[in-house]
Amino acid sequence: MDTTTNNKTRYSDEELAEFRELIEQKLDEAKKQLAYYKKQLAEMADNPDSKVKSLEDGTGSAEREQLTQLAARQENLIVHLENALLRIENKVYGICRKTGKLISKERLKAVPHATLSIEAKNSR
Repeated sequence: MDTTTNNKTRYSDEELAEFRELIEQKLDEAKKQLAYYKKQLAEMADNPDSKVKSLEDGTGSAEREQLTQLAARQENLIVHLENALLRIENKVYGICRKTGKLISKERLKAVPHATLSIEAKNSR
């Protein structure tokens, strides 16, 4: 693939290395956040007082539900980031799955696991 023209078909190995670093940082943060949520959920489950209190006012179950949703979102983000790393390995990272064009660097820096360009996302 020719990456020297203005109509690049893929990002260079150097650019992919930069994205890999960004994604690995985000992945590390997401895994730490997930571990925190799981720890909080485990502590709630182990604390007999929280069960009694939740029967009285319902806040414990609402809090547990919120933590469960946050944990699920983190797990989903981790999968997306890991898939982005696979796309880097296969040198197809940053290519819009709808248009086949390169996704802008700005978008990838903001949402490193993006698989759609802004134009493709807005044309849904």
